[in-house]
Amino acid sequence: MSRKMKFKIWRGDKNDGGLKDVTVEVNEGEVVLDVIHRVQATQMGDLAVRWNCKAGKCGSCSMEINGKPRLACMTRMSTFEDDETVTVTPLRAFPVIRDLVTDVSFNYKKAMEIPAFEPPKDSKPGDFRMQQQDVERSQEFRKCIECFLCQNVCHVIRDHEENKEAFSGPRFLMRMAELDMHPLDQRRDRKELAQQEHGLGLCNITKCCTEVCPEHIHITDNALIPMKERVVDMKYDPVRWLGSKILKREDLRQN
Repeated sequence: MSRKMKFKIWRGDKNDGGLKDVTVEVNEGEVVLDVIHRVQATQMGDLAVRWNCKAGKCGSCSMEINGKPRLACMTRMSTFEDDETVTVTPLRAFPVIRDLVTDVSFNYKKAMEIPAFEPPKDSKPGDFRMQQQDVERSQEFRKCIECFLCQNVCHVIRDHEENKEAFSGPRFLMRMAELDMHPLDQRRDRKELAQQEHGLGLCNITKCCTEVCPEHIHITDNALIPMKERVVDMKYDPVRWLGSKILKREDLRQN
Protein backbone atom coordinates (compact mmCIF):
# COMPACT_ATOMS: atom_id res chain seq x y z
CA MET A 1 0.00 0.00 0.00
CA SER A 2 1.43 3.36 -1.00
CA ARG A 3 0.62 6.93 -0.04
CA LYS A 4 1.69 10.43 -1.01
CA MET A 5 3.59 12.43 1.58
CA LYS A 6 5.06 15.92 1.76
CA PHE A 7 8.75 16.44 2.46
CA LYS A 8 10.83 19.54 3.08
CA ILE A 9 14.45 18.82 2.15
CA TRP A 10 17.29 21.24 2.78
CA ARG A 11 19.24 22.10 -0.39
CA GLY A 12 22.31 24.28 -0.59
CA ASP A 13 25.95 24.59 0.42
CA LYS A 14 28.08 26.42 2.99
CA ASN A 15 27.21 29.79 1.44
CA ASP A 16 23.46 29.58 1.05
CA GLY A 17 20.52 27.19 1.15
CA GLY A 18 16.95 26.53 2.20
CA LEU A 19 14.11 24.04 2.40
CA LYS A 20 12.59 22.74 -0.82
CA ASP A 21 9.07 21.27 -0.91
CA VAL A 22 8.49 17.94 -2.56
CA THR A 23 5.63 15.43 -2.67
CA VAL A 24 6.73 11.81 -3.00
CA GLU A 25 5.25 8.34 -2.98
CA VAL A 26 5.90 6.28 0.15
CA ASN A 27 5.47 2.52 0.29
CA GLU A 28 4.73 0.30 3.27
CA GLY A 29 7.80 -0.74 5.25
CA GLU A 30 10.07 2.01 3.95
CA VAL A 31 12.45 4.21 5.92
CA VAL A 32 13.33 7.87 5.37
CA LEU A 33 16.47 6.95 3.43
CA ASP A 34 14.36 4.97 0.92
CA VAL A 35 12.22 8.03 0.29
CA ILE A 36 15.24 10.31 -0.09
CA HIS A 37 16.64 7.91 -2.68
CA ARG A 38 13.31 8.01 -4.54
CA VAL A 39 13.38 11.82 -4.53
CA GLN A 40 16.97 11.65 -5.77
CA ALA A 41 15.99 9.27 -8.58
CA THR A 42 12.81 11.03 -9.73
CA GLN A 43 12.86 14.72 -8.78
CA MET A 44 16.25 15.91 -7.51
CA GLY A 45 18.94 14.10 -9.44
CA ASP A 46 21.75 16.15 -7.92
CA LEU A 47 20.62 15.81 -4.29
CA ALA A 48 23.68 15.03 -2.14
CA VAL A 49 23.23 12.52 0.70
CA ARG A 50 25.78 10.37 2.51
CA TRP A 51 24.90 6.72 3.11
CA ASN A 52 26.44 3.26 3.00
CA CYS A 53 25.21 0.14 4.79
CA LYS A 54 21.47 0.96 5.13
CA ALA A 55 21.44 -1.27 8.20
CA GLY A 56 22.14 1.16 11.05
CA LYS A 57 25.75 0.02 11.49
CA CYS A 58 27.92 2.50 9.58
CA GLY A 59 26.56 5.81 10.88
CA SER A 60 26.82 7.47 7.46
CA CYS A 61 23.23 8.65 6.98
CA SER A 62 23.08 10.88 10.07
CA MET A 63 20.79 13.87 9.57
CA GLU A 64 18.05 15.77 11.36
CA ILE A 65 14.50 14.58 10.78
CA ASN A 66 11.80 16.92 12.08
CA GLY A 67 14.49 18.60 14.17
CA LYS A 68 15.81 15.45 15.85
CA PRO A 69 19.22 13.93 15.01
CA ARG A 70 18.55 10.44 13.63
CA LEU A 71 19.80 7.80 11.22
CA ALA A 72 17.72 8.03 8.04
CA CYS A 73 18.00 4.28 7.48
CA MET A 74 16.52 3.52 10.91
CA THR A 75 13.67 6.04 10.86
CA ARG A 76 10.52 4.26 9.67
CA MET A 77 8.00 6.16 7.61
CA SER A 78 5.22 4.42 9.56
CA THR A 79 6.04 6.67 12.52
CA PHE A 80 4.67 9.70 10.62
CA GLU A 81 1.02 10.55 10.01
CA ASP A 82 -0.29 10.69 6.43
CA ASP A 83 -0.86 14.44 6.61
CA GLU A 84 2.45 15.16 8.38
CA THR A 85 5.23 17.05 6.60
CA VAL A 86 8.63 15.45 7.12
CA THR A 87 11.47 17.98 7.33
CA VAL A 88 14.97 16.70 6.55
CA THR A 89 18.01 18.89 7.26
CA PRO A 90 21.78 18.34 7.65
CA LEU A 91 23.46 17.97 11.05
CA ARG A 92 23.40 21.43 12.58
CA ALA A 93 26.63 21.26 14.58
CA PHE A 94 28.88 20.73 11.56
CA PRO A 95 29.59 22.79 8.41
CA VAL A 96 27.51 21.92 5.36
CA ILE A 97 29.36 20.64 2.32
CA ARG A 98 26.28 20.29 0.16
CA ASP A 99 22.61 19.51 0.78
CA LEU A 100 22.42 16.81 3.48
CA VAL A 101 26.18 16.14 3.60
CA THR A 102 28.20 17.79 6.38
CA ASP A 103 31.89 18.05 7.13
CA VAL A 104 32.45 15.91 10.25
CA SER A 105 36.26 16.12 10.15
CA PHE A 106 36.14 17.88 13.55
CA ASN A 107 35.43 14.47 15.08
CA TYR A 108 38.41 12.76 13.46
CA LYS A 109 40.67 15.56 14.63
CA LYS A 110 39.46 15.09 18.19
CA ALA A 111 39.92 11.31 17.92
CA MET A 112 43.57 11.81 17.01
CA GLU A 113 44.13 13.92 20.13
CA ILE A 114 43.27 11.06 22.50
CA PRO A 115 46.32 9.06 23.66
CA ALA A 116 46.07 5.41 22.63
CA PHE A 117 45.84 2.45 25.00
CA GLU A 118 49.15 1.95 26.76
CA PRO A 119 49.74 -1.74 27.66
CA PRO A 120 51.94 -2.92 30.55
CA LYS A 121 55.64 -2.66 29.79
CA ASP A 122 57.23 -5.78 28.25
CA SER A 123 53.82 -7.44 27.87
CA LYS A 124 53.39 -10.06 25.14
CA PRO A 125 50.35 -11.33 23.19
CA GLY A 126 48.34 -13.62 25.44
CA ASP A 127 49.59 -12.05 28.67
CA PHE A 128 46.52 -9.90 29.30
CA ARG A 129 44.00 -11.10 31.88
CA MET A 130 40.82 -9.19 32.76
CA GLN A 131 37.77 -9.74 34.93
CA GLN A 132 34.56 -10.34 32.98
CA GLN A 133 32.92 -7.22 34.43
CA ASP A 134 35.78 -5.10 33.06
CA VAL A 135 35.35 -6.69 29.64
CA GLU A 136 31.61 -6.04 29.63
CA ARG A 137 32.07 -2.42 30.71
CA SER A 138 34.24 -1.67 27.67
CA GLN A 139 32.04 -3.71 25.33
CA GLU A 140 29.14 -1.30 25.77
CA PHE A 141 31.25 1.65 24.63
CA ARG A 142 32.70 -0.37 21.74
CA LYS A 143 29.22 -0.59 20.20
CA CYS A 144 29.64 3.02 19.01
CA ILE A 145 29.21 3.29 15.21
CA GLU A 146 30.50 6.88 15.10
CA CYS A 147 27.36 8.33 13.59
CA PHE A 148 28.17 11.49 15.61
CA LEU A 149 24.53 12.09 16.52
CA CYS A 150 25.63 12.56 20.13
CA GLN A 151 28.21 15.12 19.02
CA ASN A 152 25.59 16.94 16.97
CA VAL A 153 22.95 17.11 19.70
CA CYS A 154 25.33 18.21 22.48
CA HIS A 155 24.45 21.85 23.12
CA VAL A 156 28.01 22.66 24.22
CA ILE A 157 29.09 22.68 20.57
CA ARG A 158 25.68 22.74 18.85
CA ASP A 159 24.90 26.20 20.23
CA HIS A 160 28.46 27.43 20.85
CA GLU A 161 30.83 27.10 17.93
CA GLU A 162 33.59 28.71 19.99
CA ASN A 163 33.68 25.67 22.33
CA LYS A 164 34.88 23.26 19.64
CA GLU A 165 38.52 24.04 20.33
CA ALA A 166 38.24 23.13 24.02
CA PHE A 167 35.53 20.43 23.98
CA SER A 168 35.85 16.97 22.45
CA GLY A 169 32.19 16.02 22.80
CA PRO A 170 30.46 13.00 24.38
CA ARG A 171 31.73 10.44 21.87
CA PHE A 172 35.39 11.12 22.70
CA LEU A 173 34.91 11.81 26.39
CA MET A 174 33.35 8.35 26.43
CA ARG A 175 36.52 7.00 24.82
CA MET A 176 38.62 8.73 27.48
CA ALA A 177 36.41 7.22 30.19
CA GLU A 178 36.69 3.76 28.63
CA LEU A 179 40.48 3.89 28.66
CA ASP A 180 40.57 5.34 32.18
CA MET A 181 38.46 2.39 33.38
CA HIS A 182 40.66 -0.17 31.62
CA PRO A 183 42.52 -2.19 34.29
CA LEU A 184 45.54 -2.76 32.02
CA ASP A 185 46.00 0.77 30.71
CA GLN A 186 49.20 2.21 32.15
CA ARG A 187 48.53 5.92 31.59
CA ARG A 188 47.66 7.67 34.83
CA ASP A 189 46.90 11.14 33.46
CA ARG A 190 43.67 10.49 31.57
CA LYS A 191 41.51 12.21 34.18
CA GLU A 192 43.67 15.33 34.01
CA LEU A 193 43.60 15.25 30.21
CA ALA A 194 39.81 14.86 30.14
CA GLN A 195 39.38 17.85 32.41
CA GLN A 196 42.09 20.17 31.10
CA GLU A 197 42.34 19.40 27.38
CA HIS A 198 39.06 17.74 26.38
CA GLY A 199 36.53 19.91 28.24
CA LEU A 200 34.91 17.39 30.58
CA GLY A 201 33.87 20.27 32.86
CA LEU A 202 31.77 21.82 30.08
CA CYS A 203 29.44 18.80 30.04
CA ASN A 204 26.43 19.40 32.29
CA ILE A 205 24.95 15.90 31.88
CA THR A 206 21.64 16.75 30.21
CA LYS A 207 21.61 13.20 28.72
CA CYS A 208 20.80 14.46 25.22
CA CYS A 209 23.62 12.31 23.86
CA THR A 210 22.19 9.17 25.44
CA GLU A 211 18.72 9.89 24.07
CA VAL A 212 19.82 10.02 20.41
CA CYS A 213 22.29 7.11 20.46
CA PRO A 214 21.08 4.46 17.96
CA GLU A 215 23.09 1.78 19.78
CA HIS A 216 21.44 2.67 23.12
CA ILE A 217 24.77 3.25 24.85
CA HIS A 218 24.32 4.82 28.27
CA ILE A 219 26.88 7.51 27.52
CA THR A 220 25.97 9.82 30.39
CA ASP A 221 25.31 7.31 33.18
CA ASN A 222 28.05 4.78 32.43
CA ALA A 223 30.84 6.97 31.01
CA LEU A 224 30.55 10.72 31.62
CA ILE A 225 29.19 10.78 35.18
CA PRO A 226 31.66 8.15 36.50
CA MET A 227 34.50 10.03 34.80
CA LYS A 228 33.40 13.30 36.42
CA GLU A 229 33.24 11.56 39.79
CA ARG A 230 36.78 10.23 39.41
CA VAL A 231 38.05 13.67 38.40
CA VAL A 232 36.45 15.30 41.45
CA ASP A 233 37.80 12.52 43.68
CA MET A 234 41.30 13.03 42.30
CA LYS A 235 41.18 16.82 42.60
CA TYR A 236 39.50 17.36 45.96
CA ASP A 237 40.23 14.26 48.06
CA PRO A 238 42.73 15.62 50.68
CA VAL A 239 44.61 12.31 50.96
CA ARG A 240 45.05 12.05 47.19
CA TRP A 241 46.09 15.72 47.01
CA LEU A 242 48.75 15.25 49.71
CA GLY A 243 49.99 12.06 48.05
CA SER A 244 50.37 13.78 44.70
CA LYS A 245 52.41 16.59 46.27
CA ILE A 246 54.73 14.08 47.98
CA LEU A 247 55.23 12.11 44.76
CA LYS A 248 56.04 15.30 42.84
CA ARG A 249 58.68 16.24 45.42
CA GLU A 250 60.27 12.79 45.17
CA ASP A 251 60.36 13.07 41.38
CA LEU A 252 62.10 16.46 41.64
CA ARG A 253 64.71 15.06 44.02
CA GLN A 254 65.45 12.15 41.69
CA ASN A 255 65.90 14.51 38.74
